[in-house]
Amino acid sequence: MNTPAERPGGDTERLNTRAAGVIGVAVMSSRLLGLVREQVFAALFGGGGAMDAFTAAFRIPNLLRDLFAEGALSTAFVTTFSKTIARGGDAAAWRLADKIGTLTTVVLGLICLAGMVFSADLVAVLAPGFDAAKAALTATLTRTMFPFILMVSLAALVMGALNAKNVFGLPAMASSFFNVGSIVVGVLLGFWIDPHFGPRALLGLAVGTLFGGALQFLVQVPALARQGYRYRPDFEWRDQGVRDILLLMLPSVIAASTTQVNVLINSMFASTLGDGAIFWLAIAFRLMQLPLGLFGVALGTVTLPLLARLVVAGRMDGFRAELARAMRLGFLLTIPSTAGLMMLAEPIISVLYQHGRFTAHEAAEAAGALRFYAIGLGGYAALKVLVNAFYAIDHRKTPMMVSFAAVGLNLLLNWLFTFRLGWGHRGLALSTGCVATFNFLVLYTLMSRHLGGLESRRLRALLGKSVLAAAALIAVCAASLHLFLANWPVQPFLPKLAALLGTVVAAAAAYLACGWALGLEELHELVAAVRRRLGRP
Repeated sequence: MNTPAERPGGDTERLNTRAAGVIGVAVMSSRLLGLVREQVFAALFGGGGAMDAFTAAFRIPNLLRDLFAEGALSTAFVTTFSKTIARGGDAAAWRLADKIGTLTTVVLGLICLAGMVFSADLVAVLAPGFDAAKAALTATLTRTMFPFILMVSLAALVMGALNAKNVFGLPAMASSFFNVGSIVVGVLLGFWIDPHFGPRALLGLAVGTLFGGALQFLVQVPALARQGYRYRPDFEWRDQGVRDILLLMLPSVIAASTTQVNVLINSMFASTLGDGAIFWLAIAFRLMQLPLGLFGVALGTVTLPLLARLVVAGRMDGFRAELARAMRLGFLLTIPSTAGLMMLAEPIISVLYQHGRFTAHEAAEAAGALRFYAIGLGGYAALKVLVNAFYAIDHRKTPMMVSFAAVGLNLLLNWLFTFRLGWGHRGLALSTGCVATFNFLVLYTLMSRHLGGLESRRLRALLGKSVLAAAALIAVCAASLHLFLANWPVQPFLPKLAALLGTVVAAAAAYLACGWALGLEELHELVAAVRRRLGRP
């Protein structure tokens, strides 16, 4: 008799599907709340120097969060913690959690202390273009927000432990608590400090960020306690589990650090371009991340375990086919997103951000960055799949080495586009898009050589048909920009929102209809998958 895990459509399979759905909804909720957070702050403070200072100050601890807490540390801890449960039971796993929790608190506590002491020096290095007043404000905000990294690192450890115990819902929603807490507390404290929301009120946003980070950690603690865990400080770090986690972290930290270096380089260049450039780039990048989160991250997450199983089973033909298929699906979904973002950049940012003190001029400047960021969207999405494929075949160093080359290319292109050609912050966005495309092309070539091909003919066919279908989408957008959205800077909000939504729906329908008529196999496959999901034949 089959066990539930073995039965097709059995209980375990349904549980995993339900958990994946919960996580997907939670991630999208967090991203949307993050968008709301930026909208509120932009409306209160505008898109000039004040938000430049806050964005730069938050970026410093947030980059460390991306590097350690929600990347390498979380992945390494979950992997080792789960193996410890399987081998030694809950008691051994809880002891490992005590050791890692203590080590994390001590090490990151010291990093936070150093960051607070040397905040002014960090700002001088990472934002060399700020004038004295702007740099002093940024240093104060950085000093206030530095403990954020410790709070979210502990939150990531708790989330990992809960996931290993098959608790997914609350941990997935924790980052939404951060956004809500930082908005509510930040705005109330800012109003208390300065009812007119001048630069001094930014200190309220900084304290609100700390409160949100603490809330992200604390809301998960009761769920961990219900699993039987009680934290006890443990300084015995000469432990195999601790060593395993540190060894797993090292390659990921090195690989991820190149991405963070590129972000810091862009921020340094942007600080020399006057008020607003850093915040405009942050807005544009967040909007570019929305379709990437929907398509690229989802494809990468779903594909990794499948590719790993195929490698273990020695089915390299299946590995090649599934990898090629995942990349084709990524391009199928991101090509229309790229075209839509490039055509509708101004009205999209106007609808989302042009409120309060955020002006039409600032919306146009941010839209210019979004248009260039979108160029790299397809490359970013395909990289989410390709990098995981290299991990599946245990070639972890290859993406790392390619990313090192990308740092040099990013520096060169930043100088060329921004200063030599005078394209300002738009040049920084274009550089980012070009680097993503470069990363994809190099890794695609290396993987194709390793596997003896990656169904390149089918990929070229899909790209050709998708571009033709996107031409219909572009035509719809162009007509709408001429007829309904021509006066977007001064158009009232509700008519502008209705016109934008109608354009998006009509353009998507045009792309789907043309793709279907052109015989896009992947589109037929996607429609069939949706119909199966809805229970239709």
